[in-house]
Amino acid sequence: MDVLDRYTGHVDPGGAAIRRDLDALSITKISVGPMDNNAYLLVCRTSNEALLIDAANEPDRLADLIGAGDGRPELNHLVTTHRHHDHWQALGAVAGMFQTRQIAHPLDAPELPIPMDELVEHGDTVRFGEIELEVVHLRGHTPGSIALVYRDPSPGGHPHLWTGDSLFPGGHGKTATTEDHIQLMDDLEERIFGPLPDDTWFYPGHGDDSTLGAERPHLDEWRARGW
Repeated sequence: MDVLDRYTGHVDPGGAAIRRDLDALSITKISVGPMDNNAYLLVCRTSNEALLIDAANEPDRLADLIGAGDGRPELNHLVTTHRHHDHWQALGAVAGMFQTRQIAHPLDAPELPIPMDELVEHGDTVRFGEIELEVVHLRGHTPGSIALVYRDPSPGGHPHLWTGDSLFPGGHGKTATTEDHIQLMDDLEERIFGPLPDDTWFYPGHGDDSTLGAERPHLDEWRARGW
């Protein structure tokens, strides 16, 4: 599989993956499946231990992304951001290939195709190698949607945020009711835009990346439009 080292935040279905290397963490993004789902391979650069966010589709391509041979990352954890079927079509296959621990929020876990090994709540931490990811529960798109935050400790580093389908460039993910819309907006403002700075780079479940600073001026518009 082609993996490009010039990270732009954009990947195409069936196309190359893209990778960015932080001091302690390598982040690789790939688009899989007919709904252009993003999957993210995170690798601790010290231990070579890996975590995959959303085994959404095309398990063979995800396996190719992880690679083969002695130098490949040791994939030990699969995190599913939420219950919607397009985000877990390859979950069982990838878990079987790599004997991983499966992680999700307890409100969405019963809808997933295989049992979870670890249930995480708001404020919990997911660890692999020397990397820690903070769990943020974002209610509204689904009851148990989660985001993950990595706070890069290197000089000049900034937070990195994986949002599933709860936050995209241009708005939040789909909600079924007005109450869900209000809840998701409240959680985004209180749990994401409130505590995290403008230079936080976020990685959504579909499409291109963005920063909180680029989206922050539009929060009032999102809330007013009601979806």
